[in-house]
Amino acid sequence: MAIVNNFIVPHPPLIIPEIGRGEERKIQKTIDAYHSIAKQISEIKPDTIIITTPHSIMYSDYIHISPGKGAKGSFREFGHHDVAMEAEYDVELIGDILKEAEKEGVSAGTLGEKNSSLDHGVMVPLYFVNKYYNDYKLVRISISGLSYLEHYKFGKCIKRAAETARNKKIVFIGSGDLSHMLKETGPYGFREEGPVFDRGVTKAMETGNFLEFLKFDEGFCESAAECGLRSFIIMAGALDGKELSSKLLSYEGPFGVGYAVAEFKVLGDSEGRRFDEIYVNSEMDRIESLKQEEDEYVRLARQTLESYVINRKVIKKPDNLSPELIKTKAGVFVSLKLDGSLRGCIGTISPTTSSIADEIIRNAISAGVEDPRFPPVSEDELSRLEYSVDVLGEAEKIESIDGLNPERYGVIVTRGHRRGLLLPNLEGVDTAEEQVSIALRKADISPSENYQLERFEVVRHK
Repeated sequence: MAIVNNFIVPHPPLIIPEIGRGEERKIQKTIDAYHSIAKQISEIKPDTIIITTPHSIMYSDYIHISPGKGAKGSFREFGHHDVAMEAEYDVELIGDILKEAEKEGVSAGTLGEKNSSLDHGVMVPLYFVNKYYNDYKLVRISISGLSYLEHYKFGKCIKRAAETARNKKIVFIGSGDLSHMLKETGPYGFREEGPVFDRGVTKAMETGNFLEFLKFDEGFCESAAECGLRSFIIMAGALDGKELSSKLLSYEGPFGVGYAVAEFKVLGDSEGRRFDEIYVNSEMDRIESLKQEEDEYVRLARQTLESYVINRKVIKKPDNLSPELIKTKAGVFVSLKLDGSLRGCIGTISPTTSSIADEIIRNAISAGVEDPRFPPVSEDELSRLEYSVDVLGEAEKIESIDGLNPERYGVIVTRGHRRGLLLPNLEGVDTAEEQVSIALRKADISPSENYQLERFEVVRHK
């Protein structure tokens, strides 16, 4: 059989009466929706429930599936070890999912378990399900730092594994809260991106248009402090090519965090709902349009990396470059994005070569194949890469953080031989304090240490 029903749910621990102590009544719509879907699940009587959660172990480059025969968990960290549960894992289905992931080259597996206990992203949904039905096995899947497309692709692996599971009824639950930045009075404060994100993501839930999930910019999502988007995207991938009945059962956010409950019933097949293909095609069209407008700085970075990846050769400087590129020295950063996510960024604070052109050539290759945070760029990724080139102005010392403006100035922090840099005008970095904090972490400098501050301006080429 296949996945017979699908749900998106939030996971606020205070929805549990023992924890909320009456506060949970402020999200009664969410509670009512939870009971509604739990009753539906009891009527389906699934053999297995798959839950994706943002609160299990999370790796930057690897989707983790909980191993073993099963797990226990409690709300001990929320003051209630007496509210506990356990679940048996569907070892067979996990094995089938891993086989499909291996076939597709998706980085996923059961290695790297650090805490086997069930997390609240799983326990909150099961708290309601277990009130009506508990004769099921569980598959617990974490999200990762991989791109949205990779999570969608992994969802398709789940879909194929589920379709080959003989006589097995499966329910999929995508667990995740929405923005945590909805109210000044909330625990995380307010940013304008918060309500915008929630409006966009709930509209996508209501219409079943999962393409909108893939179109969210990661920097924007970080500013919105969202929780569950990747969890929902895995579910969307598991529904690839399926015609749906979509229903947003509830949405509210009285505590400054968005909570949505939604249901997606499969009605049949639909070739027009292969959202990863639609997204990739639209991105390639967008990148081609960008290529037509890119200046010589960006064009040189692109030509350099494409030549190196395809031919393993470092290009010679083109003859038609402007004098500024040939005769001027400067530090240069080359940044790469793929499908909205950072794919590499390497640069030099001060010039290390005889010209900006040489600096671009060197750093474009480094960004593509030497950034330790990412595997080397592959040939099939080249057509979807978005480039930016930052040419750094001369750094000047400043006495305090008051001399910074994250929109205008980048920052350099120095303590002895340790040095960290952050470029200006980055999405999700809105204050000088955030800017310095990130630069300190990059340099492995403690905020309590004495360090030197410098600022610089850049000319950004896209």
